[in-house]
Amino acid sequence: MSFGQLLGNIIWILLGGIESAVAWLLIGILFCCTIVGIPLGLQAFKMARLTLMPFGAQIVWNGSGVSVFANVVWFICGGFLMAVYYVLIGLLFCLTIVGIPFGMQIFKMAQLSLAPFGAEVL
Repeated sequence: MSFGQLLGNIIWILLGGIESAVAWLLIGILFCCTIVGIPLGLQAFKMARLTLMPFGAQIVWNGSGVSVFANVVWFICGGFLMAVYYVLIGLLFCLTIVGIPFGMQIFKMAQLSLAPFGAEVL
């Protein structure tokens, strides 16, 4: 991790990243309390990982047919709304020069929120 990525992650955490990551973690734990919700909980844990330290993180897709079906269901049941929310927030950040790097990280979260099944956060 470069110094710029480290500094970006520290600023991110101080300005709300930790609260968002904890919220995703709690959502994941709640989903994992039921057998049916475990796949959704695992996707929430991915979002928590990306939300905690987005600078330097990459999303790699290696999905199968099952993950495509799961992503379609995810998209219909709220993934689209989540992505729209992240895009709007990212656009607000990009209104200032200082906010552009943070807006770019939020766009990365929008991308993952559209199709988390079959994706891996590196």
